Amino acid sequence: MAAWAYRDAVANLAEQGRTDLDLYVAHLQGLLGKYEPLPELLATNPRLIDFIRAPGGRESIEALNRYLETINRISDAGDTYLMDATGLTIAASNWNAERPFVGRNFSFRPYFRDAMEGQLGRYFALGTTSKQRGYYFAYPVREAEEILGAVVVKIDIAATERRWTKPDRSFLVTDPDGVIFISTRPEQRFHTLFPIDAETRARIERSNRYPEAQLEPLDMSLGAQLPAGQVVRLRADRAWPSHQSHLLQTRSMSSAGWQVHALTGTGEALRESLRLTMLAAALIIMSALIAALLFQHQRARRAHTALAERARASLERINSALEERVASRTAELTRTNQRLRDEIDERLRAEQALREAQQALVQSAKLATLGQMSAGINHELNQPLAAIRTYADNGRLLLRKGRAPEVADNLEQILALTDRMAKIGSQFKLFARKTSGELTDLPLAPVIEGAARIAAPLLAKSDGQLKVEVPPNLTVRANDVLLQQVLVNLLGNACQAIAGRPQRWIELSARQLDDSVMTCVEDTGPGIPSADLDRIFEPFFTTKDAGEGLGLGLAISARIATEMGGALTAVPRPTGACFELRLPAAEIHP
Repeated sequence: MAAWAYRDAVANLAEQGRTDLDLYVAHLQGLLGKYEPLPELLATNPRLIDFIRAPGGRESIEALNRYLETINRISDAGDTYLMDATGLTIAASNWNAERPFVGRNFSFRPYFRDAMEGQLGRYFALGTTSKQRGYYFAYPVREAEEILGAVVVKIDIAATERRWTKPDRSFLVTDPDGVIFISTRPEQRFHTLFPIDAETRARIERSNRYPEAQLEPLDMSLGAQLPAGQVVRLRADRAWPSHQSHLLQTRSMSSAGWQVHALTGTGEALRESLRLTMLAAALIIMSALIAALLFQHQRARRAHTALAERARASLERINSALEERVASRTAELTRTNQRLRDEIDERLRAEQALREAQQALVQSAKLATLGQMSAGINHELNQPLAAIRTYADNGRLLLRKGRAPEVADNLEQILALTDRMAKIGSQFKLFARKTSGELTDLPLAPVIEGAARIAAPLLAKSDGQLKVEVPPNLTVRANDVLLQQVLVNLLGNACQAIAGRPQRWIELSARQLDDSVMTCVEDTGPGIPSADLDRIFEPFFTTKDAGEGLGLGLAISARIATEMGGALTAVPRPTGACFELRLPAAEIHP
């Protein structure tokens, strides 16, 4: 009876353990899947290929370091760095840290060797520089068929341990050598489930995978093998009482070469079996007492029958209570499992919705800009329409009087006005359309001219003046629609800033700087408070009044500039505001 109760209780614990283990494995797979495409995406960036070929001077190195720092901050990765073909780190997101990776050689790491062989490298190790645990993805940087180096993304996995810490259950992850490198119990990290041989230990030490780790096995002994898992005992474990039994369950993560384990304390199962055993003992004792009473009171048959009936009724109630309890526990576990599955489905739907929202955000920002300029657009179209109506009425009167030459002049004016309206409409249609994001060589002056034409209604509304100083021979490597969106956002902000000021002018200039082109937008507005300079590119941060903006324009513009290989920065000025847009010059892209 006790053994059956214990096995049944362990089976219930195992069912919950399997569910938690599946969720933890899904969480780890989701975490790795989130970052796995990132190094491959970065490796295709022409900026990294050009940098490995010709690193350039200090300014070029610092620009790439800041670029990797921005990528690292947006993706929420641990570190992102670029290595040449010798394994030397030439740029890193932590370039400004106390112990940066720049200048360090990691050619001994297996993930670097895998990348130099032309494949995605995966590796988990304790950082030799940061001393922090991390999972590494490395991907080769190619030009044609030649591998020039590797780009590496490091993931911090500490959050997965804090999030999944439970008082009665611990989760462990072991590498192919059986070393525990992730555990919700800190004292179990860098131990092994079972002893490892001398050859394996020497190989791990040569790879410098876990520097200074002793790799001692857990003091664990194996117990009974149950269908639900392996019963083990952990000795000298400060987290649990000594010699307490646990249920060990294992799942394989073949994509990463890991084994994920769950250790569940069986104390609750033991207590449950003791309760059922005591209840059974009580039933046996009760039966014995009934038998003794029957033997002693054979002559009192009626009393004996009544007592037996009461005993049977009591047994039936107890059995019924036990059955209801088992059914209730089973139903509760079923509901819990279904709720967890529903939560997983909801999270997947939320992630898909987030990706779609991010794709639509840039297009929505353009349409929002057009919405803010709707009054000005209406004014721009109403003026030629009124003139067309006047010329048409005059032409009809002149035609009746037979004054054909003057009718022809009116028709010429109408044609000119319709051409003007068509140009206005085509410019706004070009601005509003979606783009594939492909970069091409563009002359800068026509793009600026189109952006100024789109922003003209806002400039007229603010009663301002636009000064443009752009050499006609400047060309950039960019996407025409996205570049125009950035310029319209900057001009629109400047128009709003100068409204109501004593001096109302905006100056837009551009100049060549080595292998890049710098475009500056300055205004005579109130300027940007120094306290806000570090926050103006954050999404939804705005200093405008309610209803005048969502705080997305500068955040989207900065992201577009980065994706085109450049950068958007705010330059502090004593008066007014100044934004500098740096883009690659077209000449550096053959």
